[in-house]
Amino acid sequence: MSGSFFGFNTAVKGLFTAQKHLDIINHNINNVNTPGYSRQKAVQVAASPYLLPGIGMMGAGSEIVSINRIRDEYLDYKYWSENKAYGEWSVKMELLRDMEVTFNEPSQGGFTMIMNEFFNGLQELMKDPSSAQVRALVQQNGVTLAKYFNSIAIHFEKMQADVDQRIRIKVGQVNSIAEQIQGLNKQIYMAELDGSMANDLRDRRTLLLDELSKIVNIEAYEVTVGVMPDGRPDKHFVVTINGKTLVNHFNVSKLKLTRRDESMRLNEEDIPGLYEISWEDGNKFEPRSGELKGLIDIRDGNNGMIGVDGTRKSPSFKGIPYYIRQMNEFVRTFAMAFNEGYIDINGDGAIDPGEDGMGHAGGYSLDPDGDGPLTAATGIRFFTMTGGDGKPMDSSSFIGGATDPAGIVERYKYLTAKNFTVSSDVLEDYTRIAASDREGEAGNAVVVSELVKMRHDTRIFTEGTAEDFMKSLIATLGIDSQQAARHSDNRMNIIRQVENRRLSDSGVSLDEEMADMVRYQHAYNAAARMIVTMGEVYDTLINRLGVG
Repeated sequence: MSGSFFGFNTAVKGLFTAQKHLDIINHNINNVNTPGYSRQKAVQVAASPYLLPGIGMMGAGSEIVSINRIRDEYLDYKYWSENKAYGEWSVKMELLRDMEVTFNEPSQGGFTMIMNEFFNGLQELMKDPSSAQVRALVQQNGVTLAKYFNSIAIHFEKMQADVDQRIRIKVGQVNSIAEQIQGLNKQIYMAELDGSMANDLRDRRTLLLDELSKIVNIEAYEVTVGVMPDGRPDKHFVVTINGKTLVNHFNVSKLKLTRRDESMRLNEEDIPGLYEISWEDGNKFEPRSGELKGLIDIRDGNNGMIGVDGTRKSPSFKGIPYYIRQMNEFVRTFAMAFNEGYIDINGDGAIDPGEDGMGHAGGYSLDPDGDGPLTAATGIRFFTMTGGDGKPMDSSSFIGGATDPAGIVERYKYLTAKNFTVSSDVLEDYTRIAASDREGEAGNAVVVSELVKMRHDTRIFTEGTAEDFMKSLIATLGIDSQQAARHSDNRMNIIRQVENRRLSDSGVSLDEEMADMVRYQHAYNAAARMIVTMGEVYDTLINRLGVG
């Protein structure tokens, strides 16, 4: 009797086959806007034929043997490879642009304008050294100049702390994604024990890898570790960073953060307590690309300078410590030249014959009693630094009793852009601003004229004048920012191209799905009609044959 109902069984298989196709199409359409979703396609084959003795093999219809996830693994690897570079350079572009804004050039509040006003005030003082109004102007212009560097240094330190927190967040994201991948690995492995494919779970895992690849350079692949009972290879999924395993199928090796102590400090310009990243087992972690690499380069980059321990080196990238160091160098060199007349041409830290000239400390100021004659005021520095109490030091405290050039130069090593200030001597009494090189000459402006000449003295800095130094520094930052923007844009264009190829291959096309829906709807209707027809045949055969 089973042979008699063979045609009916064949028609039912066709109905079920068409229905499964329609179910898959329905699933695809519902996920057309789901991030990371790969369209699915049923694999339809002819069912095992029915043997008719003496006649041959009779076709038994069709059946669905698997549901495949349409995915090109090469495009995934290509995407991850480009995404890590984009993550690195996009972060650098963003932060370097923030650093550019901090310098506020060109603007009314930029270095060039502030320096112009400072030296213009000195020029006015050169015309009338006894003018109280002009002296007050020079005093305030000096304060403005000092505060310009103070504000940049403070902003950069705050920025370094912010970047450090972003590093902490990114490390947390890496660990979180690794744990999610581990959980998906377990689900996928259990779901595929019977030979089926956990397509939606694999999509979720790939989406997590897309996110992880932007944060840090990764490699993800399946490795065969044995053979399943049914003969299929037993594959485990592995994610590595620099060859060290982050996720090994069901196991995770996490990253950890520790606060740097003084022995771990990379740069003397760094704020204390920055995070150091390592593996949970204590091995050192150094990302080669990705957002983490970009953040670390910006936070620690000091152009490869030797660290405070004398051996470790910072990243070769010019990050926040580099620009703080350059500003520190500027205020130290400028203040030493302005106060002492010292110009360390050889850059050896010692003032050689011919390098010391007339500085503010060698001049004479007005009598603070206001009775007209000048009194000796040798030793007053215009610029000093703030002390431990946060207040400006006087000249005596700043120099600390040093008398020889080498000792005085040593004291300037403690001056930074953050603690740079006008001395308390000048802040408390602007009559102490030195203008004359002789006692008793109220109209003498020899010292202040020498100070004015420093504006165009190309011996002070390797780059030339003080303005040349700052222009060079800001230009370097601008070039680095433009380079980061170019790298970021180039990588973004490549990523878009790869993503478009992924979408064309794995994405859901509503036009294609609608066409397939119509096609399988017709197949479903035809199979249903075949069942009706076979029913009529069997009704005639069973109930009507011989009725008469």
